[in-house]
Amino acid sequence: MDRDVAIESLRRLHAAQGAFYAGGPAAPLRELLTNDVVWRVPGENAIAGVYTGIDAVMEYFARRRDIATGTFRMYPGELLVGDGEHAAVLTDGTARLHGAEQRWSTLGLYRFRDSRIAACSLLPLDPAQFDRIWAEFLQPPTSR
Repeated sequence: MDRDVAIESLRRLHAAQGAFYAGGPAAPLRELLTNDVVWRVPGENAIAGVYTGIDAVMEYFARRRDIATGTFRMYPGELLVGDGEHAAVLTDGTARLHGAEQRWSTLGLYRFRDSRIAACSLLPLDPAQFDRIWAEFLQPPTSR
């Protein structure tokens, strides 16, 4: 992966996500994703899952925004780039949840296609903490 392409693509992605999470439009964010994008979020929490396709990924982004009531922020850090179409970026996150500011760190493993995001796998650095932060917002199972 060309380092400059990865830096610019992820800068645009994080800027568009930040604007969207603050209540901005979805279109600039959608333009950065491939139609068949796959986003993986591990754990047992309200945002965990495998989201396949641009509509499902955008719904995931909207759920994260709505749970955090517009307070979700990302702070990208170090970027690792190797051969091929992959890059990794360490990103800290914050949101006001449970009546207080919550903080976590993830490693995002990205796959690119034509400078657009084709896949992302999030790896929380402290999975138990990440689950605790987001678990309260799980939907209770419906009775049958």
